[in-house]
Amino acid sequence: MNAESPLMRSQFLNRILLLVLLPVLFFSCNKQTLENFQNEPLSDYLPLQAGKYITYRVDSLVFTNFGRNGETHSYLVKHIIDAQITDNLGRPSYRVFRYTNDTTASGPWIPTGSYFVTPLKSDIEVIEDNLRFIKLHLPISEKTKWKGNKYLSPSPYSTLYSFSNDDDIQDWDYQFDTEDSTFSYGGKNYSSVCSVEEANESFNVPITNQAAYASYTRAVERYSKNIGLIFRDYTMWEYQPYTGSGGGYQVGFGIKMWMVDHN
Repeated sequence: MNAESPLMRSQFLNRILLLVLLPVLFFSCNKQTLENFQNEPLSDYLPLQAGKYITYRVDSLVFTNFGRNGETHSYLVKHIIDAQITDNLGRPSYRVFRYTNDTTASGPWIPTGSYFVTPLKSDIEVIEDNLRFIKLHLPISEKTKWKGNKYLSPSPYSTLYSFSNDDDIQDWDYQFDTEDSTFSYGGKNYSSVCSVEEANESFNVPITNQAAYASYTRAVERYSKNIGLIFRDYTMWEYQPYTGSGGGYQVGFGIKMWMVDHN
């Protein structure tokens, strides 16, 4: 039997070494990425300075004709940080004004209210329409879970929508998704993105059986470093079958918004 040459032994050892090192390198890169997220402050992903603005394209889903038709209304909305103030709980906060326009921004910017953003030691809270959310929570890690809706009352949308999607909304577990730090939507690409998964539940969707109940709940927000919120999908609707003439109906809403401009 021929003896193995030194060159063959060297090539074999190199292959073995590569197989050993690849998992180590892969793990080290992922570990470094996760540590980078964990060590970053929340303000990196939701910068708060007076005068900062972000403009979003919004597609709003509404149900008309007694819930038998779904329509999408599109427009632009600009969020402008006005100034630092003191909120109703006596904490330093930022007031944000909203303005809407048509999708071409050819009309006037119309004021449509305001909301408040409050940065805390380990959280960032948003109070909008008297609803208080914990949007972000430290550390930024896929292991981090928090009750982002714990301050909401039971069924907070019951005065507007007769559905059951928000029955357990206080128990939603918010969680970071940092596995993919890039995101593309609406022809724009973003890097250094952390996503907050809030809810993703559906039943009988798409509706294949018109005689059966159906529901859909999707809530996710994506933040890009040094920019802020770049994407949001907040959709909740319920389908109720009806055995008489006219068929079933849907009740609920959908908001999908993505950034088109910022300073």
